[in-house]
Amino acid sequence: MTYKEKIDNSNLPKHIAVIMDGNGRWAKGLGKLRIFGHQNGVKAVRETLEGTIELGIPYLTLYAFSSENWHRPQKEVQALMELLVSSLTKELPLFHKHNIRLNAIGQLEDLPVDCQKALSQTMDATRDHTRCTLTLALSYGSRKEILHATKTIAQEIQNGQLDIADITEEKFAKRLYTHDIPDPDLMIRTSGEYRISNYLLWQLAYAELWFTDKMWPEFTREDLFLAVLDYQKRERRFGKTSE
Repeated sequence: MTYKEKIDNSNLPKHIAVIMDGNGRWAKGLGKLRIFGHQNGVKAVRETLEGTIELGIPYLTLYAFSSENWHRPQKEVQALMELLVSSLTKELPLFHKHNIRLNAIGQLEDLPVDCQKALSQTMDATRDHTRCTLTLALSYGSRKEILHATKTIAQEIQNGQLDIADITEEKFAKRLYTHDIPDPDLMIRTSGEYRISNYLLWQLAYAELWFTDKMWPEFTREDLFLAVLDYQKRERRFGKTSE
């Protein structure tokens, strides 16, 4: 029996978030440049997306480029941006085929103009798709996101649009970049690292965390199915007791 056949379709995570880690180390292990790892990582993105569609999971969020990644060598950053543009163009038929809506979160204004244009065009072209929402976290940092939400609320209070006594977790969450998608139920990180790395700090409060030693270019839909199987073995109590 395959991993997929063992999955209980009545107990699927609604939203899976992924930290795609290990592209550079995988490439260096093969004696290749880091960009070779990023290029092969695109295949893992496709595998994961198609596996998500296969299971019928409606939300997938990928940590594609962090706000800290801008500090990497300029050549690597430029190559990553070029890869993003080419991938969005290349994968558009796949988005249409599987009814996938593309979304993006982060400080998108920091991206190169051609990246912003490619993102905008692909999001516009897929805005009415309803089967799955694929969110790319780009130039994203969770602390900056939380700070942005805090400043937004402070400005609304200053403008008389909101009273301090009316601030709730729900209203705070509505000021986050992820205001229109549910919090992740499952977070997957590859490459053997056990960190969240400034990723969806607010949203991952009650997510199940799953780690694998596999580098991201090695990740397949079978690994995704295995992560979902492990998720289904866990008891999610949200601070309550099992009774």
